[in-house]
Amino acid sequence: QKPVSETESGECYRSPFRKPLAQLTNRPHCLDSSQHEAFIRSILSKPFKVPIPNYKGPLGLRALGIKRAGLRSPLHDPFEEGALVLYEPPLLSAHDQLKIDKDKAPVHVVVDPVLSRVLRPHQREGVKFLWDCVTSRRIPGSHGCIMADEMGLGKTLQCITLMWTLLRQSPDCKPEIEKAMVVSPSSLVRNWYNEVEKWLGGRIQPLAIDGGSKEEIDRKLVGFMNQRGLRVPSPILIISYETFRLHAEALQKGSVGLVICDEGHRLKNSENQTYQALNSLNTPRRVLISGTPIQNDLLEYFSLVHFVNSGILGTAQEFKRHFEIPILKGRDADASEAERHKGEERLKELISIVNRCLIRRTSDILSKYLPVKIEQVVCCRLTPLQAELYKNFLKQAKPVEELKEGKISVSSLSSITSLKKLCNHPALIYDKCVEEEEGFMGALDLFPAGYSTKSVEPQLSGKMLVLDYILAVTKSTSNDKVVLVSNYTQTLDLFEKLCRNRRYLYVRLDGTMSIKKRAKIVERFNSPSSPEFIFMLSSKAGGCGLNLIGANRLVMFDPDWNPANDEQAMARVWRDGQKKTCYIYRLLSTGTIEEKIFQRQTHKKALSSCVVDEEQDVERHFSLGELKELFTLNETTTSDTHDKIKCRRCVNGHQVRPPPEGSDCTSDLSQWNHCADKRGLQDSVLKAAWDAAVTFTFHHHSHEEQRGIP
Repeated sequence: QKPVSETESGECYRSPFRKPLAQLTNRPHCLDSSQHEAFIRSILSKPFKVPIPNYKGPLGLRALGIKRAGLRSPLHDPFEEGALVLYEPPLLSAHDQLKIDKDKAPVHVVVDPVLSRVLRPHQREGVKFLWDCVTSRRIPGSHGCIMADEMGLGKTLQCITLMWTLLRQSPDCKPEIEKAMVVSPSSLVRNWYNEVEKWLGGRIQPLAIDGGSKEEIDRKLVGFMNQRGLRVPSPILIISYETFRLHAEALQKGSVGLVICDEGHRLKNSENQTYQALNSLNTPRRVLISGTPIQNDLLEYFSLVHFVNSGILGTAQEFKRHFEIPILKGRDADASEAERHKGEERLKELISIVNRCLIRRTSDILSKYLPVKIEQVVCCRLTPLQAELYKNFLKQAKPVEELKEGKISVSSLSSITSLKKLCNHPALIYDKCVEEEEGFMGALDLFPAGYSTKSVEPQLSGKMLVLDYILAVTKSTSNDKVVLVSNYTQTLDLFEKLCRNRRYLYVRLDGTMSIKKRAKIVERFNSPSSPEFIFMLSSKAGGCGLNLIGANRLVMFDPDWNPANDEQAMARVWRDGQKKTCYIYRLLSTGTIEEKIFQRQTHKKALSSCVVDEEQDVERHFSLGELKELFTLNETTTSDTHDKIKCRRCVNGHQVRPPPEGSDCTSDLSQWNHCADKRGLQDSVLKAAWDAAVTFTFHHHSHEEQRGIP
């Protein structure tokens, strides 16, 4: 028998009579592949199952790039528990549903659950209000609004939620805007960046401009403006007012979907360059954030409303004629009944227009989440040296005449500064005495022999004495930390000397510090394990927006003309995250210009609260004439402010009736507790410091639970 051989064709011949015992070639045995193919097909024909136990979601049958047929659906589930729905499409009858074009049916707009889970009730309401305003649902044709919540209510978080929602969805099933811009004070640029990162955790990459050469910044801004399309890589630009003004040209070339102006009261003057540069942006949707929308006058208030929704209050001239003049006439303590009535009518009209685009909630909402705050206005007696220097100055300087004639010259403004500094500490005007400047001739002889500005000498200033006591008692009886605030860097220098003398560890923040360093310092101070006892803050150094919850006592060493600056500084400690009772000390020198400034503040605040908070009975205590009495010294009073409010609850300097039910530290001063001695105080630290130089104290709490506090 011939051996089996392979022909050229490669076919294999075998004997027909028997099977070979073993494979005769090196080639492996060829199985029929159809069996294997069938097996693989049977595996693949099973539908894909998500490998998660009890998974109830969609089965992932949607192929990439293929449009899903049927109705459009919202980005997030509107029926999920706790969903925050900003827009609900109108309900359609079955007949209308058949007729509607499925590609045009509007969908729900639902806030991302990542954010809606952390929003408090008032913040949910705020986001809905903001969204309704910028999408023109509140005032047809107007796309702006003012977020005027008081400090500590989470304005930043509400605005981040608004931006994220607009960048991702709309009733039309596509993003409402491509890009958004946040303009803020330079000290808050990094803060905004961190907040976006904190709440959206990497879902979005903001572009924060906080330094660099002009060319570099221009390149970044042009790059930002040139981004187009559905998924913009960096859809949020965060930039400071200063940088914005310098580079406005680059930003005016394209359009931005939304602009948010933080600390928007900077735009109170429609003449300034920043206002005009922002106003010329191609952006209808504008949100202005300001915890204090009115500062000095109603015309400034008009500028803010006009910026976000131009035209709703008419032109500046119309506003002045129709609203400002009648309202101010009616608010003056010397107004006639008819003027008062007309003022109130116009005020009601103004409020009804503005309320459509302004949302403001006061910090009493916070009382549900925050510990009690005790606010205290502490009048401190001048020391004999201060009183002599003060009287000497009033005899020599004659700015009072100029003020009576309605002139405010440079000399009268510098006189005001000199008196304010003298109230803080004689050391601050020592150089003027040495140089015998106007008002300080011969004043050098009043200083004690051998006096030198190198040491602090707290005993030469009433307020410094009280501060020294407050710090010493706090340090020795608790582990509380203290924030010290002053308008003057010279006063902060004095605080530093005092701290070094007493061996207190401190940190100091002022305008010279870089933004990054600032953020690090704040973070460290707030850590419970950090040893720093004192945080010093210049009220002008962008104290706004800083979160200093590591401390629960704050001393405002001198009053500012503008109540907004003081309010801003005082809100640094009593805010979300604070766990301890907060004590605020506002120090004033008794009978001096400081009390007058404080009284002028209440006038401005009365104006503010009546326009923004709609409080009706803000007591009309001070006529405009009284506000000119700056250059006097009342040595016989325990509190000039208490004398001025003509208090009916105090007899012979003692309070005989408690403050009215329901009043708190946002009420008028006449409704606070009035203490001419330490018996009525609730704060043990102030009690201990009383005998140093305190003559009178007004105090009140933020909310009720405080009854049992020692």
